[in-house]
Amino acid sequence: MEVQKHSVHTLVFRSLKRTHDMFVSDHAKTVALDEESHKMKMAVKLKTEYGPVLHIPIVEGRDRVSQLSGGQEIHQDYTHPGVALTADTKMHRNPSEGGVLSMALALPPSQVRQEASRTAASVAEIHRHAGGGERVYPQSTSLLEGGGTRNSALMRRAPTMPKPQWHPPWKLFRVISGHLGWVRSIAVEPGNQWFVTGSADRTIKIWDLASGKLKLSLTGHISTVRGVAVSTRSPYLFSCGEDKQVKCWDLEYNKVIRHYHGHLSAVYDLDLHPTIDVLVTCSRDASARVWDIRTKANVHTLTGHTNTVATVRCQAAEPQVITGSHDSTIRLWDLIAGKTRATLTNHKKSVRTLVLHPRQYTFASGSADNIKQWMFPDGNFIQNLSGHNAIINTLAVNSDGVLVSGADNGTMHMWDWRTGYNFQRIHAAVQPGSLDSESGIFACMFDHSESRLITAEADKTIKVYKEDDTATEESHPINWKPEILKRKRF
Repeated sequence: MEVQKHSVHTLVFRSLKRTHDMFVSDHAKTVALDEESHKMKMAVKLKTEYGPVLHIPIVEGRDRVSQLSGGQEIHQDYTHPGVALTADTKMHRNPSEGGVLSMALALPPSQVRQEASRTAASVAEIHRHAGGGERVYPQSTSLLEGGGTRNSALMRRAPTMPKPQWHPPWKLFRVISGHLGWVRSIAVEPGNQWFVTGSADRTIKIWDLASGKLKLSLTGHISTVRGVAVSTRSPYLFSCGEDKQVKCWDLEYNKVIRHYHGHLSAVYDLDLHPTIDVLVTCSRDASARVWDIRTKANVHTLTGHTNTVATVRCQAAEPQVITGSHDSTIRLWDLIAGKTRATLTNHKKSVRTLVLHPRQYTFASGSADNIKQWMFPDGNFIQNLSGHNAIINTLAVNSDGVLVSGADNGTMHMWDWRTGYNFQRIHAAVQPGSLDSESGIFACMFDHSESRLITAEADKTIKVYKEDDTATEESHPINWKPEILKRKRF
């Protein structure tokens, strides 16, 4: 097949035309409006937004005919505007609330208020005639007062900052001394009779919760005891320490019955899974390990953090393991696969503590820059709780929504979980004979009745707090000034 030959003149013009098409046309310009597609779009919009009210006819005059399901007709003379069901409109539906509102929106603003109550009354009357029980329609005055706004039936409410719930303040109730070193960890037993503390004096002590008396001391660790946990499923106590050891104590014999070997450095925290017999520990070797309690097998080694893993928490729902690290990240783990599900990098400083909300599917993390709240399962950010400007070592939350943060400088802040309102700040005096610099809170925990808050401190004491029974909303009012503009979104 021969190629058709064109003159140079023709070729030049073709080239010019192509260049012109490429460079002269304005690609950023909006496409010309197509009449047909615009009509279709408007029809769809009408149907989706105003579907429930499109069938209501615009009626003049006073005689209304209500067509009943039984076939008989009732003629009534309404002296106020209603919604007519006439023979020619052939309606089989009861008028909807949307219909009432759209009619009200069509009225001029001056008439709106008086017409609103009457329209609702007539709708209720039609319902009564049609055999349905009379319904009370809530009057949405904010919607009706618009009068002129007809662009959408779905009005958006302006965002409001929720007011914090009032919580009674907490006060120091008891100071328990007996340890010879910093008290680093606490756990309350499931029966709420006694609690356990682990200390830098290498001992684990068991105390009576009601009286604060020492019941038992357990020795065996050769360095600071950094974590303790009491099992809800068996009569076992678990402890871990800076000597790389993880021990399982049988509380019927008060002896160590198992060791879990594997960590290469100090073990900083441990937690028990609530529904299966596994123990999770985290260490300065930048890993968390999952242990089978019975066989002592290292089921998983959760690696990925690049610095000390300071805290670990377990829950029955996914993600079953959550860790916080000095590399300033939080990781949510898939326990079955032993892999990271999500990494949260919002913190700028070490994450030393995590706490799971007992009722909601949320958790909080504490760091020197902020306390942050997150949503499970993916770790979506909720809000910052700012103002506790110290190194936060510990967090605790109860089911009333009281969040407690304890810091390295001995200060303790109480927050309303939902709004992030800081309703109380406590700085308890150190034990006589201690230096002021020795006021630091390493761990805090609510007992199972949630009426006592137990803190483990650097002045070698355990302090127990309780709610102030005499306080009322009048004596301790909420002084709440929401900072809407300052609220960080990360």
